[in-house]
Order: sequence, then structure tokens, then C-alpha cells
Amino acid sequence: MKNILITGCSTGIGAYSAYALKNDGHRVFVTARDDKSLEQLKADGFEAFYLEMADSKAIKKCIDSVMDACDGQLDVLFNNIGYGQPGFVEDLSRDILKEQFDINVFGTVELTNLVLKQMRKNGHGRIAQNSSVLGFISMKYRGAYNASKYALEGITDTLRLELRDTDIKIALIEPGPIESDFRANSLKAFLKNINYKNSIHVKDYEKLLKSLQDPNGKIPFKLGPDAVYDSLKHFITSKRPKLRYRVTKATSILWYLKRVLSTRLLDAICSKY
Repeated sequence: MKNILITGCSTGIGAYSAYALKNDGHRVFVTARDDKSLEQLKADGFEAFYLEMADSKAIKKCIDSVMDACDGQLDVLFNNIGYGQPGFVEDLSRDILKEQFDINVFGTVELTNLVLKQMRKNGHGRIAQNSSVLGFISMKYRGAYNASKYALEGITDTLRLELRDTDIKIALIEPGPIESDFRANSLKAFLKNINYKNSIHVKDYEKLLKSLQDPNGKIPFKLGPDAVYDSLKHFITSKRPKLRYRVTKATSILWYLKRVLSTRLLDAICSKY
């Protein structure tokens, strides 16, 4: 049995992974931001804690509470929490970008560093970062999310080098399309932050809005959250875990194409999506 902390467990990948790991016999600490999700998680037997990734005080309080609960013996951290802000780069204000980075990068790094202090004392630990296919491939109107995941990958690669002389292992999980509330949350962020009717890209935004609002929209290669869990489980249990886990065929195909195609040709392919 391992002590495992998963961030962002209201729905989707975080929730699925939390319940699956609990069923496997692990002690799972979970986080959420809204009271309803916290109450449900507690009712289901989890030790659940409030976490707001844009708030340093909330991050520290959460980690302190988790460490108190497990006497500092935290074995695994799964940084799952994050969201995607749609919008053409020309329509992204400094505040919009900061909000995206606060959650996906700054908060994640701050939380990770707090956990790392204890893992170093313990002499071991594993940290999984939930990145994305868009952490190494860029696509239109996803600039804020692309940039945040590129940054997460860069800082994770750096951490991996800095942790080589320890028994703390860190890996990137790079999902492609996964069944979750990600699109619904992206729609909320879009409507909140993008004044699309006054944008030069209004016609493209209308198509994007229609796609985000379509609950039956078909996305090629989409898998369930169990696919991410399979990678997470391997990372947690393997004596020699991978450094990167590419989840869904879309991720594997695009990783290969980036390695073999010219930038110009890859741009031609990605510009269609």
C-alpha cells in the first residue's frame, strides 16, 4: 500500500484514478475546489482537502494537512489538475495568460516543490505530471494551453535531470483526447474570457463554439480515463517506470510525425485541426 496524493479529483481523470487506486488498496488523498465535490469524496471514504492552485496559502495548507495525515510518508504525487483556455493568441490578454499559467504551471510547481522537500527527507518518491499531446504539438486557438503545457514539460524535464542522484522519479503523462469534463470547462473559460464577437476571428470562433457545445461531437482516438490510469499505475508500480507515457493513438502518431516531418509539413497537418 502506498500513500498517494492526486490533485483535481472532482471529475474525469483525477476522479477515476482516485477511485481505482483506492480499490487497489492504496491510501489516496484527493483534492477539489468546490464543496459539493469535497463532500462527495469524503462520503466515499477519501481523505479530501480543499485546493485552489492560484492561491499559495491554499496550496501550503493543503500539503501541510496531507503530510500531517500521513506523518510525512507520501509516496506518490499525481499532478492532475489543470484546464484549457481556448482563444487565438491575438485575443489573449496578459491576465488570461496569467490565469492559465497560475493553474497549470505556477501552482503545480509550487505544490511539487513543497512535496519534494518531504520526499527528499524520506529518500524516495514518485511524481507524475499530467501533461498533454499539446505539450509538444501546437494547434490553433489553443495557444494559452499549449504554452502552459510546453512550460510544464520543460520544467519537468529539468527536474528529472536535477533528481538523477536521488530515488525520486518524475514522469510526464501525455494524454490525447480523453473522455472528461475538459471540453465543458474549456467552454466556460472561453465564454468568460474571450470577447469573440468583436474578434477578427469571429467566424472561426463560431465554429469552435459549436464544437465545444456539441455533447455528441466525435473526436478521433478518444479514450476513457482508464487509459490514463493504466499509465499512472505502471508509473507507480514499475521498478523502471517510463519517463513519458503517450496515451491514445493521436499522441503516439503526432510524436512520430514531429520527429520525422519538417516543421513546414507538420504545420500544414496541424493547421487543419
